[in-house]
Amino acid sequence: MAEQHHEDWDPRSAEVQKDQIRAYDAMRKECPVAWSDYQQWTLFRHADVMRALEDHHTFSNAVSAHLSVPNGMDPPEHTPYRKAIEPYFAPEPMARFEPVCRDVARALVQTLDKNKPLDVVNALSRPFALQIQCAFMGWPDSLHQPLAEWVMKNHRATLARDHAAMADVAEEFDGYIRDLLDSRRQPNKPAPDDVTTRLMREQINGQPMTDAELVSLLRNWTVGELATISASISILTNYLAHHHELLNNLKAAPEQLPEAIDEILRMDAPLISNRRVTTREVEIGGRTIPASEKITLLWASANRDEVVFGNPDQFCPRQNAARNLLYGAGIHVCPGAPLARMELRIFMEELLKQIEAIEQADGEQPERAMFPTGGFNYLPLVFR
Repeated sequence: MAEQHHEDWDPRSAEVQKDQIRAYDAMRKECPVAWSDYQQWTLFRHADVMRALEDHHTFSNAVSAHLSVPNGMDPPEHTPYRKAIEPYFAPEPMARFEPVCRDVARALVQTLDKNKPLDVVNALSRPFALQIQCAFMGWPDSLHQPLAEWVMKNHRATLARDHAAMADVAEEFDGYIRDLLDSRRQPNKPAPDDVTTRLMREQINGQPMTDAELVSLLRNWTVGELATISASISILTNYLAHHHELLNNLKAAPEQLPEAIDEILRMDAPLISNRRVTTREVEIGGRTIPASEKITLLWASANRDEVVFGNPDQFCPRQNAARNLLYGAGIHVCPGAPLARMELRIFMEELLKQIEAIEQADGEQPERAMFPTGGFNYLPLVFR
C-alpha cells in the first residue's frame, strides 16, 4: 500500500513551495511519475495526464469519501448530473448573464486607486470572484463577506490537511446553502427565478435532487469558481505587468483577449491539480501503480510539457490552444468553462479600458499562493 513506497519528492518542501512551477518543470524531467506521502502518485507529463483523463474506467473520479456531485462520480452515475448541469452554461444563458457580469466588472474596476501600489488580490481578484459567483447563482450581497472569510478558512484547513477543520468549514458552507434552499421554500413567498431555484427543480433519473446532492453540487461549483477566478485575475494582471507590449496589443485589439487569457493561464496555472484513484493495477511512465491508489494530475506541469509546447514560457496562443488542459479534457472537462472564460474576458476588457499600464510596485515582493491553489496570496501592483 501507499505507506510502503519510498518518497520521490516532497511537494510541501520549502524549495518546492518557493516556486512551484519551476519545481514541477524539474520533476517532469527527473521523475515524471513520482510518489509522495502528500500527493501519492503525481503525473507530471502531458501524455500521462491525458491518458488518465481519457481512461476514466482505470482512473476513477470517485476519490472523495464524501458525496461529491458531480466531480467525484463516474458513469453511469455521473451522466445524468452532468446532463442537468450543462444547459446552465449554454450560449443563451451566457448571453443573458453577460450584461450583469459587465456591470460587476466595471463597477469594481472603477474603484481602482491608480498610481499607487495596491494588492490586486484584495482589491480586485477576490472581490470579483465573490461578487460574480453570487450574481450568477442569485445569492444576496450579504453573503460576500461570510464567503470571503470562508474561502480563507477553507484554504488554511486544506493546506494543513487538518481534517477536523476541513469538516468544520464544510459544515459552515453547507449551512449557508441550506439557508438559501430553505428561504426559497417558504410558503407565500415566491422563490426568485435564478440558477439556484432552477437547480432545485432539476430531476435526476426522474427524481428531484436531495438536499445533500444540492448542497454538494453548489459547494463544488462555488469553491471551484471562487478559487480559480480569483487566482486567474491575479495571474493575468501579474503577467501583463511584466509584458507591456502584450498589454498594449490587447488594449488595441481586445478581440484577442480570449486566446491570450487561455495561454497565460496555461503557463501559470490557476488550478494546480485534480485527483483520481486507480481501479486496477496500471503501468504508467515506467512505474507500476497498484489498484486503489490516489493519483494527482498536475495541470501546472502537464500544461508546460516541452514535448507538447516547446518552450513552456513562450506565448503562442494559437499554436498551443488545441492541447491546452486549462479546463481539463475527457468526460470530466469543466462544464463551467464557458462561464469562466466569459467572466475573465469581460473583467480584462473593462480593466484595459480604464488603465494605460500595469507596473510592479517598487520594493514590495508578491507572495505566491500555496498548493493546491495557484496564483497569488498577495500581489502589489501599480495601475496607471
